[in-house]
Amino acid sequence: MTQSDNNKIRVSHDSEQIDLIDLLIQLWRGKWIIALFIIIAALIAGAYVTFAKEKWTSTAVITMPDIGQIAGYTNVATILYGDTKVDINETQQRVINRFSGAFSALSETLSNQSVPEELTIDMAVKGQALPLKVTYQSDSAKNAQHGLAKYIQQVDEQIADELIDDLTMNMRLRVNELQASLITQEKIAQEQKDLRISQITQALKVANESDIKVPQAQQSDNLTQDSLFLLGSAALESMIKNESSRPLVFSDVYYKTKQNLLDIQRIKPDPENIHGYRYVMKPTEPLFRDSPKRSLTLLLAVVLGALVGAGVVLVRNALRHYQPRA
Repeated sequence: MTQSDNNKIRVSHDSEQIDLIDLLIQLWRGKWIIALFIIIAALIAGAYVTFAKEKWTSTAVITMPDIGQIAGYTNVATILYGDTKVDINETQQRVINRFSGAFSALSETLSNQSVPEELTIDMAVKGQALPLKVTYQSDSAKNAQHGLAKYIQQVDEQIADELIDDLTMNMRLRVNELQASLITQEKIAQEQKDLRISQITQALKVANESDIKVPQAQQSDNLTQDSLFLLGSAALESMIKNESSRPLVFSDVYYKTKQNLLDIQRIKPDPENIHGYRYVMKPTEPLFRDSPKRSLTLLLAVVLGALVGAGVVLVRNALRHYQPRA
């Protein structure tokens, strides 16, 4: 019984060996068919890598601008509002955030064109807001590099123009504010002058009615409005003439306001002195294209062609020797 079982196992094992050898023989006999499919697949792959549009990606890394790159903005803002109201770090952060938003909007616009362009912006280091990595994909290494540099400059010029517009509007508002302040201070100074003349005129009237022509007080500094008539009518008449021709008297605040106004009016913001970013790494010229991958594509084509050719050979032989059961 044991011997019979051993014979069955041996026969089954031999049968498997014969089937495997037979399979290899069939594939060897159909090698020309397999080779034909490999050649066809290789030709198709070659045509694909030859005519398919190449994709190259250029990369740049940017961060917030240096102080000098936004000096054209901060200097004007300092003149407008003073040193205490201009935070350099906050301004740098606000500018790079504005740049990032504008760049993202441009990326979305390019992707929705009839012929889409792939422009991206993302964090260079995961979990950190800065620096930022920007990429652009084109049909050649040079075009990718130049295209990325062009779009970065385009957004930078846009941000500079927007900041100039903001400054221009703020300058206009600030000029109106300062001019209104000067008008108010001048009005107050004129009212003070008119009040002073009115007070002296009233004192002169009292002096005339009291028939006081010469000063009756030794020190005029101690005189109040009620006792001003003691200076005498002659002195009071002279004071009225002097006060009428005397220029308005302003406080230091008035002259500081006027100086600030003149400083603002002579400002001419230059967008060339305003930049929204600083390069950590300039746009690269890629050394390797993203697609198509020639070596990988041809290798996959050869493998696929061999598999298809082998399948055709085995199916053909199976159909040729197929015998339906009685």
